[in-house]
Amino acid sequence: MLKLGIIGTNWITGQFVEAAHESGAYQLTTVYSRTEEKAKKFAETYGNAGTETNLSAFLSDPELDVIYIASPNSLHYQQAKEAMLNGKHVIVEKPAVSKLSEYTELMEIASQEQVFFFEAARHIHEENFQVVADLLPDKKEILGANFTFMKYSSRYDAVLAGEEPNIFSPKFSGGALMDLGVYLLYAAIGWFGVPEDSRYIAQKLPTGVDGLGTIVLRYGTFDVTMLTGKIADSFLPSEIYTKNQTIRLDAVNSISDIRLHTRDGAHDGGNLALPQKDNPMVEEARAFAKMIQTPETSATQQRYHQIVMLGKEVHAVMEKMRKEAGIVFAADE
Repeated sequence: MLKLGIIGTNWITGQFVEAAHESGAYQLTTVYSRTEEKAKKFAETYGNAGTETNLSAFLSDPELDVIYIASPNSLHYQQAKEAMLNGKHVIVEKPAVSKLSEYTELMEIASQEQVFFFEAARHIHEENFQVVADLLPDKKEILGANFTFMKYSSRYDAVLAGEEPNIFSPKFSGGALMDLGVYLLYAAIGWFGVPEDSRYIAQKLPTGVDGLGTIVLRYGTFDVTMLTGKIADSFLPSEIYTKNQTIRLDAVNSISDIRLHTRDGAHDGGNLALPQKDNPMVEEARAFAKMIQTPETSATQQRYHQIVMLGKEVHAVMEKMRKEAGIVFAADE
């Protein structure tokens, strides 16, 4: 049983703890928060774990095996670095870091300390992500794709009132691309590989980050166009177009409906998706635990290399597009 420590006491942390317990591989051991009251409330909700308000003491606790980090984006890098230097495996909510150099440094530290560094891009570990991958023909048969993930954030109301909540602040590496666009990039690069070029047309907010935008990835013979945003809702499906078929998805961030339409009528458009887990984070929790518990196997080494390099490619593209769009974070200075 992996002893789990968590940073962050919001809803997504609770969902991960529930997934971790459901996997049967983890036990919540310690909750870190800057305030004792929040830590105790969370700990009581999820099994009466211990609490800690001293971050250094928490990250160096010899009782902990794995630390899950769901703090504001700009804090991920330093917290993950200190945790790994203390011999802990880390699971960092996406986006794992603010910039590419931080990601590559964390990769190196993980290798040196012989621990695992995971970005919690949960959808790439879901069975239906692989179902789509298996439906894809050779890249030369692909004509293009359109992906969408746009969801209104209640915190945008604060922006409209003249405030700067963390998720919309350049100080905390916020914005639509970092929060939701990262899912789209993981899907596109995971399925099609690294693009030859990329563009991001961003609608910037008074805070300095992007509220919504259009991403274009160029693959030489086809383009992938993606819409992301936190100041509006979209209900568009996502689609992949090939010379002989169209693959229609209800989403790419959490796939529950996959329809294959072929011109020869061989497929009638029935749902090919496997049943989703009630908790969308269970599959990633199991995947991470399996790798941590079997570090020497060739399957673990191959899978870990695949996902950590995919994360590096995603962060490289994301940083290029962000900077070209004129979005500057405090972490860049």
